[in-house]
Amino acid sequence: MNQPDRLALTNVDLNSENPLMPLLAAQQAAFLKHGAPSYEHRLDNLRRLRESIVDHKDRIVESVESDFGHRSRHETLLADVVGLLGEIRHNRKNLRRWMKPKKAGFSPQFMFAKAQIIYQPKGVVGVIGAWNVPVLLTLSPLIGALAAGNRALIKTSEFCPKTAEVIKSIVEQAFAADEVLVINGDAEVAGQFTALPFDHIIFTGSTQIGKKVMRAASEHLTPVTLELGGKSPTIIAEDFPLDLAAERITQGKMLNAGQACIAPDYLFVKEEQQQQMVDALSRAIEAAYPNYAENPDLTWVVNDRHFGRLKAHVEDARAKGATVIEINPGDKPIAEGSRVFPLTVLLNVTDEMTVMQEEIFGPILPLKTYQAIDEVIDYVNRHPHPLALYHFDYNRGRTDKVLNNTLSGGACVNDVLVHVMHEGLAFGGVGTSGIGSYNGDEGFKTFSHQKSVLKQSRISLQSLSRPPFGKGMERFIDFAIRWM
Repeated sequence: MNQPDRLALTNVDLNSENPLMPLLAAQQAAFLKHGAPSYEHRLDNLRRLRESIVDHKDRIVESVESDFGHRSRHETLLADVVGLLGEIRHNRKNLRRWMKPKKAGFSPQFMFAKAQIIYQPKGVVGVIGAWNVPVLLTLSPLIGALAAGNRALIKTSEFCPKTAEVIKSIVEQAFAADEVLVINGDAEVAGQFTALPFDHIIFTGSTQIGKKVMRAASEHLTPVTLELGGKSPTIIAEDFPLDLAAERITQGKMLNAGQACIAPDYLFVKEEQQQQMVDALSRAIEAAYPNYAENPDLTWVVNDRHFGRLKAHVEDARAKGATVIEINPGDKPIAEGSRVFPLTVLLNVTDEMTVMQEEIFGPILPLKTYQAIDEVIDYVNRHPHPLALYHFDYNRGRTDKVLNNTLSGGACVNDVLVHVMHEGLAFGGVGTSGIGSYNGDEGFKTFSHQKSVLKQSRISLQSLSRPPFGKGMERFIDFAIRWM
Protein backbone atom coordinates (compact mmCIF):
# COMPACT_ATOMS: atom_id res chain seq x y z
CA MET A 1 0.00 0.00 0.00
CA ASN A 2 1.41 3.35 -1.02
CA GLN A 3 1.76 5.72 1.93
CA PRO A 4 4.92 7.75 1.32
CA ASP A 5 3.86 10.66 3.55
CA ARG A 6 4.11 9.01 6.97
CA LEU A 7 7.80 9.52 7.68
CA ALA A 8 7.76 10.74 11.29
CA LEU A 9 8.30 7.21 12.63
CA THR A 10 12.00 7.57 11.81
CA ASN A 11 12.44 10.06 14.64
CA VAL A 12 10.57 8.29 17.45
CA ASP A 13 12.51 7.99 20.71
CA LEU A 14 11.41 4.62 22.04
CA ASN A 15 12.83 5.40 25.48
CA SER A 16 11.01 8.70 26.00
CA GLU A 17 7.88 9.29 28.08
CA ASN A 18 4.98 8.23 25.91
CA PRO A 19 1.80 10.33 26.39
CA LEU A 20 -0.31 7.42 25.11
CA MET A 21 0.94 4.99 27.75
CA PRO A 22 -1.87 5.74 30.28
CA LEU A 23 -4.46 4.76 27.65
CA LEU A 24 -2.79 1.42 27.09
CA ALA A 25 -2.26 0.88 30.82
CA ALA A 26 -5.99 1.39 31.48
CA GLN A 27 -6.88 -1.33 28.98
CA GLN A 28 -4.21 -3.68 30.30
CA ALA A 29 -5.51 -3.21 33.83
CA ALA A 30 -9.08 -3.91 32.69
CA PHE A 31 -7.94 -7.06 30.90
CA LEU A 32 -6.15 -8.34 33.99
CA LYS A 33 -9.14 -7.52 36.18
CA HIS A 34 -11.85 -9.11 34.03
CA GLY A 35 -9.86 -11.84 32.29
CA ALA A 36 -10.83 -13.55 29.07
CA PRO A 37 -14.39 -12.64 28.05
CA SER A 38 -16.98 -15.38 27.68
CA TYR A 39 -18.46 -16.53 24.39
CA GLU A 40 -21.62 -14.54 25.16
CA HIS A 41 -19.64 -11.39 25.91
CA ARG A 42 -17.72 -11.65 22.64
CA LEU A 43 -20.94 -12.13 20.71
CA ASP A 44 -22.32 -9.03 22.37
CA ASN A 45 -19.20 -7.03 21.46
CA LEU A 46 -19.63 -7.98 17.82
CA ARG A 47 -23.34 -7.18 17.95
CA ARG A 48 -22.66 -3.73 19.40
CA LEU A 49 -20.06 -3.02 16.72
CA ARG A 50 -22.47 -4.09 13.99
CA GLU A 51 -25.29 -1.89 15.29
CA SER A 52 -23.01 1.12 15.54
CA ILE A 53 -21.71 0.66 11.97
CA VAL A 54 -25.29 0.50 10.68
CA ASP A 55 -26.23 3.59 12.69
CA HIS A 56 -23.31 5.48 11.15
CA LYS A 57 -23.64 4.30 7.54
CA ASP A 58 -24.77 7.66 6.17
CA ARG A 59 -22.03 9.50 8.05
CA ILE A 60 -19.49 7.00 6.71
CA VAL A 61 -20.51 7.81 3.14
CA GLU A 62 -20.44 11.56 3.78
CA SER A 63 -17.08 11.57 5.55
CA VAL A 64 -15.30 9.41 2.97
CA GLU A 65 -16.78 11.57 0.21
CA SER A 66 -15.40 14.65 1.94
CA ASP A 67 -11.92 13.21 2.54
CA PHE A 68 -11.53 11.95 -1.04
CA GLY A 69 -13.13 14.95 -2.73
CA HIS A 70 -15.43 12.45 -4.37
CA ARG A 71 -15.85 8.73 -3.84
CA SER A 72 -18.51 6.50 -5.31
CA ARG A 73 -21.28 6.15 -2.74
CA HIS A 74 -21.89 2.57 -3.77
CA GLU A 75 -18.21 1.65 -3.43
CA THR A 76 -18.19 3.06 0.09
CA LEU A 77 -21.34 1.22 1.12
CA LEU A 78 -20.16 -2.07 -0.39
CA ALA A 79 -16.62 -1.97 1.03
CA ASP A 80 -16.82 0.03 4.23
CA VAL A 81 -20.26 -1.08 5.40
CA VAL A 82 -21.49 -4.30 3.75
CA GLY A 83 -18.01 -5.83 3.80
CA LEU A 84 -17.69 -5.27 7.53
CA LEU A 85 -21.19 -6.55 8.30
CA GLY A 86 -20.48 -9.74 6.37
CA GLU A 87 -17.30 -10.28 8.33
CA ILE A 88 -19.06 -9.71 11.65
CA ARG A 89 -21.79 -12.17 10.65
CA HIS A 90 -19.20 -14.82 9.75
CA ASN A 91 -17.39 -14.36 13.07
CA ARG A 92 -20.58 -14.57 15.11
CA LYS A 93 -21.70 -17.68 13.25
CA ASN A 94 -18.44 -19.58 13.79
CA LEU A 95 -17.12 -18.18 17.07
CA ARG A 96 -18.30 -21.00 19.34
CA ARG A 97 -16.51 -23.58 17.19
CA TRP A 98 -13.33 -21.51 16.98
CA MET A 99 -13.17 -21.08 20.77
CA LYS A 100 -13.31 -24.80 21.51
CA PRO A 101 -10.00 -26.41 22.49
CA LYS A 102 -8.53 -28.32 19.58
CA LYS A 103 -7.37 -31.89 20.08
CA ALA A 104 -3.77 -32.53 19.10
CA GLY A 105 -2.89 -35.47 16.93
CA PHE A 106 -2.09 -38.89 18.39
CA SER A 107 1.43 -39.53 19.67
CA PRO A 108 2.52 -43.08 20.58
CA GLN A 109 4.72 -41.62 23.31
CA PHE A 110 1.62 -40.21 25.04
CA MET A 111 -1.02 -42.81 24.24
CA PHE A 112 -2.64 -42.44 27.68
CA ALA A 113 -2.32 -38.64 27.93
CA LYS A 114 -4.53 -35.91 26.50
CA ALA A 115 -3.03 -33.17 24.33
CA GLN A 116 -4.88 -30.07 23.15
CA ILE A 117 -4.49 -26.50 22.02
CA ILE A 118 -6.50 -23.83 23.82
CA TYR A 119 -7.06 -20.34 22.44
CA GLN A 120 -6.52 -17.41 24.78
CA PRO A 121 -6.77 -13.66 24.10
CA LYS A 122 -3.39 -11.95 24.01
CA GLY A 123 -4.52 -8.81 25.83
CA VAL A 124 -4.48 -5.43 24.11
CA VAL A 125 -4.12 -5.24 20.33
CA GLY A 126 -2.87 -2.13 18.53
CA VAL A 127 -4.57 -1.50 15.18
CA ILE A 128 -3.09 0.99 12.70
CA GLY A 129 -5.63 1.72 10.00
CA ALA A 130 -5.16 2.76 6.38
CA TRP A 131 -6.54 5.67 4.37
CA ASN A 132 -7.55 4.01 1.09
CA VAL A 133 -10.53 2.01 2.40
CA PRO A 134 -10.49 3.75 5.75
CA VAL A 135 -13.40 2.18 7.63
CA LEU A 136 -12.95 -1.38 6.36
CA LEU A 137 -9.18 -1.52 6.86
CA THR A 138 -9.43 -0.01 10.34
CA LEU A 139 -12.36 -1.98 11.75
CA SER A 140 -11.80 -5.31 10.00
CA PRO A 141 -8.80 -6.22 12.20
CA LEU A 142 -10.83 -5.11 15.21
CA ILE A 143 -13.44 -7.77 14.43
CA GLY A 144 -10.85 -10.53 14.70
CA ALA A 145 -9.33 -8.99 17.83
CA LEU A 146 -12.74 -8.83 19.55
CA ALA A 147 -13.68 -12.36 18.50
CA ALA A 148 -10.44 -13.57 20.06
CA GLY A 149 -11.35 -11.79 23.31
CA ASN A 150 -8.93 -8.85 23.21
CA ARG A 151 -9.21 -5.17 23.93
CA ALA A 152 -7.90 -2.70 21.36
CA LEU A 153 -6.40 0.71 20.75
CA ILE A 154 -6.88 2.05 17.23
CA LYS A 155 -4.83 4.64 15.37
CA THR A 156 -6.72 5.99 12.35
CA SER A 157 -5.10 7.44 9.24
CA GLU A 158 -4.43 11.16 9.38
CA PHE A 159 -5.08 11.36 5.61
CA CYS A 160 -8.85 10.94 6.17
CA PRO A 161 -9.56 13.18 9.19
CA LYS A 162 -13.33 13.37 8.78
CA THR A 163 -13.63 9.61 8.41
CA ALA A 164 -11.37 9.21 11.44
CA GLU A 165 -13.86 11.19 13.51
CA VAL A 166 -16.70 8.94 12.33
CA ILE A 167 -14.69 5.82 13.21
CA LYS A 168 -14.13 7.33 16.66
CA SER A 169 -17.88 7.90 17.00
CA ILE A 170 -18.65 4.33 15.92
CA VAL A 171 -16.34 2.93 18.57
CA GLU A 172 -17.45 5.30 21.33
CA GLN A 173 -21.10 4.36 20.77
CA ALA A 174 -20.30 0.65 21.07
CA PHE A 175 -17.56 0.40 23.69
CA ALA A 176 -16.14 1.84 26.88
CA ALA A 177 -12.68 3.38 26.65
CA ASP A 178 -11.08 0.45 28.49
CA GLU A 179 -12.54 -1.94 25.88
CA VAL A 180 -11.81 -0.22 22.56
CA LEU A 181 -10.44 3.28 22.08
CA VAL A 182 -9.72 5.31 18.94
CA ILE A 183 -6.76 7.69 18.84
CA ASN A 184 -6.74 10.29 16.06
CA GLY A 185 -3.74 12.43 15.22
CA ASP A 186 -0.85 13.15 12.92
CA ALA A 187 2.29 11.19 12.07
CA GLU A 188 3.89 12.10 15.40
CA VAL A 189 0.98 10.44 17.21
CA ALA A 190 1.41 7.43 14.93
CA GLY A 191 5.03 7.20 16.05
CA GLN A 192 4.03 7.32 19.72
CA PHE A 193 1.39 4.66 19.05
CA THR A 194 3.79 2.16 17.47
CA ALA A 195 6.22 2.61 20.38
CA LEU A 196 3.67 1.26 22.89
CA PRO A 197 4.21 -2.23 24.38
CA PHE A 198 1.13 -3.89 22.86
CA ASP A 199 0.43 -7.60 23.09
CA HIS A 200 0.01 -7.62 19.30
CA ILE A 201 0.08 -4.91 16.65
CA ILE A 202 -1.39 -4.96 13.15
CA PHE A 203 -0.47 -2.41 10.51
CA THR A 204 -1.90 -1.87 7.04
CA GLY A 205 0.19 0.35 4.78
CA SER A 206 3.39 0.59 2.79
CA THR A 207 6.39 -1.70 3.04
CA GLN A 208 8.52 1.33 3.91
CA ILE A 209 6.44 2.22 6.97
CA GLY A 210 5.88 -1.44 7.81
CA LYS A 211 9.61 -1.80 8.43
CA LYS A 212 9.49 1.10 10.87
CA VAL A 213 6.49 -0.36 12.69
CA MET A 214 8.29 -3.68 13.00
CA ARG A 215 11.43 -1.94 14.27
CA ALA A 216 9.45 -0.11 16.95
CA ALA A 217 7.59 -3.30 17.94
CA SER A 218 10.87 -5.19 18.29
CA GLU A 219 11.81 -2.97 21.24
CA HIS A 220 9.13 -4.81 23.26
CA LEU A 221 9.21 -8.08 21.24
CA THR A 222 5.62 -7.32 20.27
CA PRO A 223 4.31 -9.75 17.64
CA VAL A 224 3.27 -8.00 14.44
CA THR A 225 0.94 -8.57 11.53
CA LEU A 226 1.92 -6.40 8.56
CA GLU A 227 -0.49 -6.06 5.63
CA LEU A 228 1.60 -4.26 3.03
CA GLY A 229 1.41 -4.20 -0.75
CA GLY A 230 3.54 -4.59 -3.84
CA LYS A 231 3.08 -5.01 -7.56
CA SER A 232 0.38 -7.61 -8.19
CA PRO A 233 0.75 -9.16 -11.67
CA THR A 234 -2.16 -10.17 -13.90
CA ILE A 235 -1.51 -12.87 -16.50
CA ILE A 236 -3.87 -13.61 -19.39
CA ALA A 237 -3.65 -16.88 -21.31
CA GLU A 238 -3.77 -16.60 -25.10
CA ASP A 239 -7.05 -18.50 -25.41
CA PHE A 240 -8.92 -16.72 -22.60
CA PRO A 241 -11.76 -14.42 -23.78
CA LEU A 242 -10.18 -10.96 -23.76
CA ASP A 243 -13.44 -9.04 -23.31
CA LEU A 244 -14.28 -11.05 -20.18
CA ALA A 245 -10.77 -10.55 -18.81
CA ALA A 246 -10.90 -6.82 -19.55
CA GLU A 247 -14.28 -6.45 -17.86
CA ARG A 248 -13.05 -8.05 -14.65
CA ILE A 249 -9.63 -6.40 -14.68
CA THR A 250 -11.03 -2.90 -15.18
CA GLN A 251 -13.59 -3.45 -12.44
CA GLY A 252 -10.76 -4.29 -10.04
CA LYS A 253 -8.38 -1.64 -11.34
CA MET A 254 -10.93 1.18 -11.21
CA LEU A 255 -12.36 0.22 -7.81
CA ASN A 256 -11.48 3.11 -5.50
CA ALA A 257 -9.53 4.65 -8.42
CA GLY A 258 -7.00 1.83 -8.19
CA GLN A 259 -6.12 2.82 -4.63
CA ALA A 260 -6.10 -0.73 -3.30
CA CYS A 261 -3.16 -2.81 -2.13
CA ILE A 262 -4.35 -5.79 -4.19
CA ALA A 263 -5.30 -3.88 -7.35
CA PRO A 264 -3.93 -5.38 -10.58
CA ASP A 265 -0.63 -3.52 -10.93
CA TYR A 266 0.56 -4.64 -14.35
CA LEU A 267 -0.72 -6.94 -17.07
CA PHE A 268 0.86 -9.73 -19.13
CA VAL A 269 -0.73 -10.63 -22.49
CA LYS A 270 0.46 -12.65 -25.48
CA GLU A 271 2.56 -10.44 -27.77
CA GLU A 272 0.27 -10.73 -30.79
CA GLN A 273 -2.78 -9.86 -28.67
CA GLN A 274 -1.51 -6.55 -27.32
CA GLN A 275 -3.71 -4.28 -29.44
CA GLN A 276 -6.72 -6.57 -28.97
CA MET A 277 -6.26 -6.24 -25.21
CA VAL A 278 -6.07 -2.44 -25.40
CA ASP A 279 -9.29 -2.43 -27.45
CA ALA A 280 -10.99 -4.77 -24.94
CA LEU A 281 -9.96 -2.52 -22.04
CA SER A 282 -11.38 0.51 -23.87
CA ARG A 283 -14.71 -1.25 -24.43
CA ALA A 284 -14.86 -2.33 -20.78
CA ILE A 285 -14.22 1.20 -19.49
CA GLU A 286 -16.76 2.69 -21.89
CA ALA A 287 -19.41 0.21 -20.74
CA ALA A 288 -18.76 0.84 -17.04
CA TYR A 289 -18.06 4.59 -17.09
CA PRO A 290 -19.75 6.37 -20.01
CA ASN A 291 -19.10 10.11 -19.84
CA TYR A 292 -15.97 9.37 -17.82
CA ALA A 293 -15.09 12.92 -16.85
CA GLU A 294 -18.35 13.51 -14.98
CA ASN A 295 -19.21 9.98 -13.90
CA PRO A 296 -20.55 9.72 -10.30
CA ASP A 297 -19.41 6.09 -10.02
CA LEU A 298 -15.75 7.08 -10.32
CA THR A 299 -13.67 7.68 -7.20
CA TRP A 300 -11.12 10.48 -7.14
CA VAL A 301 -7.45 10.14 -6.30
CA VAL A 302 -7.30 10.95 -2.59
CA ASN A 303 -5.21 14.15 -2.66
CA ASP A 304 -3.06 16.40 -4.83
CA ARG A 305 0.16 14.74 -3.75
CA HIS A 306 -0.93 11.30 -4.93
CA PHE A 307 -2.44 12.79 -8.10
CA GLY A 308 0.88 14.42 -8.87
CA ARG A 309 2.72 11.18 -8.12
CA LEU A 310 0.60 9.32 -10.70
CA LYS A 311 1.17 12.00 -13.34
CA ALA A 312 4.90 11.83 -12.66
CA HIS A 313 4.84 8.05 -13.28
CA VAL A 314 3.18 8.59 -16.66
CA GLU A 315 5.59 11.34 -17.72
CA ASP A 316 8.60 9.29 -16.61
CA ALA A 317 7.36 6.33 -18.67
CA ARG A 318 6.68 8.55 -21.69
CA ALA A 319 10.15 10.10 -21.49
CA LYS A 320 11.75 6.63 -21.38
CA GLY A 321 9.93 5.35 -24.46
CA ALA A 322 6.56 4.03 -23.33
CA THR A 323 3.43 4.49 -25.43
CA VAL A 324 0.76 6.24 -23.36
CA ILE A 325 -2.93 5.52 -24.05
CA GLU A 326 -5.52 7.45 -22.03
CA ILE A 327 -9.01 5.92 -22.05
CA ASN A 328 -11.60 8.66 -21.54
CA PRO A 329 -15.06 7.64 -22.83
CA GLY A 330 -17.04 10.67 -23.92
CA ASP A 331 -13.82 12.60 -24.65
CA LYS A 332 -14.89 15.42 -22.37
CA PRO A 333 -12.10 17.41 -20.71
CA ILE A 334 -11.55 16.54 -17.06
CA ALA A 335 -12.33 19.55 -14.89
CA GLU A 336 -9.36 21.33 -13.36
CA GLY A 337 -8.83 20.25 -9.74
CA SER A 338 -11.25 17.31 -9.91
CA ARG A 339 -8.56 14.59 -9.40
CA VAL A 340 -10.37 12.29 -11.85
CA PHE A 341 -7.59 10.20 -13.42
CA PRO A 342 -8.32 8.38 -16.68
CA LEU A 343 -7.37 4.74 -17.01
CA THR A 344 -3.93 5.05 -18.58
CA VAL A 345 -2.51 2.04 -20.40
CA LEU A 346 1.26 1.99 -20.90
CA LEU A 347 2.88 -0.08 -23.67
CA ASN A 348 6.58 -0.88 -24.16
CA VAL A 349 7.36 -0.50 -20.46
CA THR A 350 10.72 -1.40 -18.94
CA ASP A 351 11.98 -1.92 -15.42
CA GLU A 352 13.90 1.36 -15.65
CA MET A 353 10.60 3.25 -15.44
CA THR A 354 9.38 4.28 -11.99
CA VAL A 355 5.94 2.87 -12.74
CA MET A 356 7.52 -0.61 -12.85
CA GLN A 357 9.56 -0.06 -9.70
CA GLU A 358 6.91 1.20 -7.28
CA GLU A 359 3.42 0.11 -6.35
CA ILE A 360 1.19 2.23 -8.60
CA PHE A 361 -1.86 2.71 -6.37
CA GLY A 362 -3.91 4.39 -9.08
CA PRO A 363 -5.56 3.85 -12.50
CA ILE A 364 -2.36 3.29 -14.50
CA LEU A 365 -2.00 -0.13 -16.15
CA PRO A 366 1.35 -1.12 -17.69
CA LEU A 367 0.89 -3.82 -20.32
CA LYS A 368 3.73 -6.26 -20.92
CA THR A 369 3.84 -9.01 -23.54
CA TYR A 370 5.16 -12.57 -23.54
CA GLN A 371 5.65 -15.50 -25.89
CA ALA A 372 5.85 -18.38 -23.37
CA ILE A 373 4.38 -18.64 -19.89
CA ASP A 374 7.82 -19.50 -18.51
CA GLU A 375 8.92 -15.92 -19.34
CA VAL A 376 6.15 -14.59 -17.12
CA ILE A 377 6.96 -16.92 -14.24
CA ASP A 378 10.63 -15.95 -14.44
CA TYR A 379 9.77 -12.24 -14.45
CA VAL A 380 7.48 -12.53 -11.43
CA ASN A 381 10.05 -14.55 -9.51
CA ARG A 382 12.84 -12.03 -10.18
CA HIS A 383 10.85 -9.36 -8.36
CA PRO A 384 9.60 -9.02 -4.74
CA HIS A 385 6.75 -11.35 -3.82
CA PRO A 386 3.42 -9.59 -4.54
CA LEU A 387 0.42 -9.40 -2.23
CA ALA A 388 -1.76 -10.95 -4.96
CA LEU A 389 -1.38 -12.68 -8.30
CA TYR A 390 -4.11 -13.00 -10.93
CA HIS A 391 -4.23 -15.61 -13.69
CA PHE A 392 -6.90 -15.78 -16.40
CA ASP A 393 -6.91 -19.25 -17.89
CA TYR A 394 -9.35 -22.16 -18.28
CA ASN A 395 -6.46 -24.62 -18.67
CA ARG A 396 -5.93 -26.28 -15.30
CA GLY A 397 -2.43 -27.47 -16.10
CA ARG A 398 -1.15 -24.01 -17.00
CA THR A 399 -2.91 -22.48 -14.01
CA ASP A 400 -1.34 -25.01 -11.64
CA LYS A 401 2.05 -24.29 -13.20
CA VAL A 402 1.71 -20.56 -12.51
CA LEU A 403 0.35 -21.02 -8.98
CA ASN A 404 2.88 -23.67 -7.99
CA ASN A 405 5.91 -21.86 -9.38
CA THR A 406 5.26 -18.34 -8.06
CA LEU A 407 4.98 -17.06 -4.50
CA SER A 408 2.40 -14.43 -3.58
CA GLY A 409 0.32 -13.53 -0.55
CA GLY A 410 -2.86 -14.73 -2.27
CA ALA A 411 -4.07 -15.52 -5.75
CA CYS A 412 -7.25 -15.41 -7.78
CA VAL A 413 -7.97 -17.34 -10.96
CA ASN A 414 -10.17 -15.77 -13.66
CA ASP A 415 -10.93 -12.67 -11.61
CA VAL A 416 -9.21 -10.01 -9.51
CA LEU A 417 -9.54 -8.78 -5.91
CA VAL A 418 -12.57 -10.92 -5.02
CA HIS A 419 -10.57 -13.57 -3.17
CA VAL A 420 -10.31 -11.22 -0.18
CA MET A 421 -14.11 -11.23 0.14
CA HIS A 422 -14.21 -14.95 0.91
CA GLU A 423 -14.56 -15.31 4.68
CA GLY A 424 -12.78 -18.65 4.69
CA LEU A 425 -9.60 -17.38 3.04
CA ALA A 426 -6.81 -15.75 5.01
CA PHE A 427 -5.63 -12.33 3.84
CA GLY A 428 -1.93 -11.63 4.10
CA GLY A 429 1.33 -11.17 2.26
CA VAL A 430 4.70 -12.84 2.04
CA GLY A 431 8.13 -11.23 2.22
CA THR A 432 7.95 -7.53 1.37
CA SER A 433 4.19 -7.74 0.84
CA GLY A 434 3.47 -8.65 4.44
CA ILE A 435 3.88 -10.82 7.51
CA GLY A 436 1.04 -12.87 8.99
CA SER A 437 -2.61 -12.86 8.00
CA TYR A 438 -6.12 -12.28 9.28
CA ASN A 439 -9.76 -12.67 8.21
CA GLY A 440 -12.22 -15.26 9.50
CA ASP A 441 -10.75 -18.05 11.58
CA GLU A 442 -7.23 -16.92 10.63
CA GLY A 443 -7.98 -13.58 12.26
CA PHE A 444 -9.18 -15.37 15.38
CA LYS A 445 -5.94 -17.40 15.48
CA THR A 446 -3.73 -14.39 14.75
CA PHE A 447 -5.11 -12.49 17.74
CA SER A 448 -5.15 -15.54 20.03
CA HIS A 449 -2.33 -17.22 21.90
CA GLN A 450 -2.47 -20.87 20.93
CA LYS A 451 -1.40 -22.58 24.15
CA SER A 452 -0.26 -26.20 23.89
CA VAL A 453 -1.44 -28.25 26.90
CA LEU A 454 -0.57 -31.85 27.80
CA LYS A 455 -2.62 -33.57 30.52
CA GLN A 456 -0.63 -36.53 31.71
CA SER A 457 -2.48 -39.72 32.70
CA ARG A 458 -2.06 -41.83 35.82
CA ILE A 459 -0.15 -44.30 33.67
CA SER A 460 2.83 -42.61 32.02
CA LEU A 461 5.17 -44.24 29.55
CA GLN A 462 7.69 -41.55 30.42
CA SER A 463 8.14 -43.24 33.82
CA LEU A 464 9.94 -46.05 31.97
CA SER A 465 12.66 -43.62 30.91
CA ARG A 466 13.71 -42.51 34.38
CA PRO A 467 17.05 -43.56 35.88
CA PRO A 468 18.58 -45.78 37.00
CA PHE A 469 19.05 -47.06 33.44
CA GLY A 470 19.89 -50.65 32.61
CA LYS A 471 19.82 -53.25 29.86
CA GLY A 472 16.07 -52.88 29.54
CA MET A 473 16.51 -49.22 28.53
CA GLU A 474 19.21 -50.21 26.04
CA ARG A 475 16.83 -52.69 24.40
CA PHE A 476 14.04 -50.06 24.35
CA ILE A 477 16.29 -47.47 22.67
CA ASP A 478 17.42 -50.01 20.05
CA PHE A 479 13.78 -50.84 19.34
CA ALA A 480 12.78 -47.17 19.14
CA ILE A 481 15.58 -46.37 16.68
CA ARG A 482 14.53 -49.26 14.41
CA TRP A 483 10.79 -48.43 14.64
CA MET A 484 10.82 -44.65 14.35
